[in-house]
Amino acid sequence: MADTAVGLEFDAALALSGASSEERLLDGLRRGDESAFEILIQDYEHPVFSLVSRLVDDSADAEDVVQEVFLKVFRKVTSFRGESSLRTWIYRIAVNEARNQRRWLTRHKRKEVTLEPSPGETQGYSDWLQDAGRSPFDLTLDRETEALVETALKEVNPAFRAALVLREIEGLSYEEVADILQISLGTVKSKILRGREALRKSLTAELDKPSAADSACGRPMRKVAGESI
Repeated sequence: MADTAVGLEFDAALALSGASSEERLLDGLRRGDESAFEILIQDYEHPVFSLVSRLVDDSADAEDVVQEVFLKVFRKVTSFRGESSLRTWIYRIAVNEARNQRRWLTRHKRKEVTLEPSPGETQGYSDWLQDAGRSPFDLTLDRETEALVETALKEVNPAFRAALVLREIEGLSYEEVADILQISLGTVKSKILRGREALRKSLTAELDKPSAADSACGRPMRKVAGESI
């Protein structure tokens, strides 16, 4: 009920402008309207978390990355020129922050390979994961298959993973993916093709592993594409 009230209050304040809902939202954000910021979080928190959790190597780091994404959105929204959609701009920030996190983690591991993780480093992640927004991809796959795909995605080279996730899971057009990643359309298509092949190989490797139940009961292994595995 409170969320509805926030939305109605904000819409009423800008209803006479004749602008689109995105333009009204941007106007509110630029003016520092608290209701606009609440609507932004309501609309984009779960999609951004879902995207980031698939781009970072350790999903437990997604919460911190998402926080950085929205901090940057809040700080830079006044300079957003509207040359792309708001979603494209936010996703571009999310992809860049996920890359930065991977680079930092790589350097950190090189320097501190013998150190144990800091206590409480991943606290709160499970709550975020349970609340993450479900995309059409999530809804059409059963839990076992979804888990296999998510595991296999982590094995895909990060150079291809972002394009693959944006296109195949987030459902963006090739043009939108190119805009977010700031690369050419041809490069996008190449990355997605190579990402699909890498994902196929990773999935095959995952499916080649017998489940504990199959091993214990002596059941035949599963089949994929007509071949015993």
